[in-house]
Amino acid sequence: MNTHHTLRVAITGGTSGLGLALVEQLAASGARVAFVARDAQRVASVARRLAGTHGLVGDVSRKADTYPLALQITAALDGLDVLINNASHLGPTPLALLADTECEDFEAALATNLLGPFRLTKALLGALGASARDGRPALVINITSDAALSAYPGWGAYGASKAALSHLSRIWHEELREHRVRVIAVDPGDMDTPLHALAVPDADPATLKRPAQAAREIISLIEREAA
Repeated sequence: MNTHHTLRVAITGGTSGLGLALVEQLAASGARVAFVARDAQRVASVARRLAGTHGLVGDVSRKADTYPLALQITAALDGLDVLINNASHLGPTPLALLADTECEDFEAALATNLLGPFRLTKALLGALGASARDGRPALVINITSDAALSAYPGWGAYGASKAALSHLSRIWHEELREHRVRVIAVDPGDMDTPLHALAVPDADPATLKRPAQAAREIISLIEREAA
């Protein structure tokens, strides 16, 4: 990676789709990577395959998991330069109109897509601020979606939670500007991922962006911000 520092990066939802592609490419570039996912077997499998990465088992939607994960991330990486809040929840599946969406499904989308990134960012602000004071990059990337802007029927829980995440990112960015911590919302586009297949099972994968391409674009963004 084209930076004066060996970047220390944490990624949520790191065992499939875009998250896995980011873990693979960042590790290959020489970054120190910790990744979080809920399934212990998949976490262990990815960590074994990608030597030097740190796999952490946790659920970002659970408040009780937040501070243990933050402590494990900073301990594994000896600090933190970049946090990528990638883990996502669709809400009801199959997708449902808002009138047919159970409150519990709406809450689950908010817990993963909004509250999770809020809590984890807050818990890691000290580490990110320390990186900024040391002249290192200090960056939070929140993965959002065009569903945050466009009113797609059936995507209400997901779209509303991602819209809130996008605006949260803008507010964090303004509030943390003086501390040189940057917060950016990134829409990677429609990708051929398990999440998209769950949402739109009839979609033609050939029409969708590959997660590896989206990961390269995000890493290019990180490099520009780190320069």
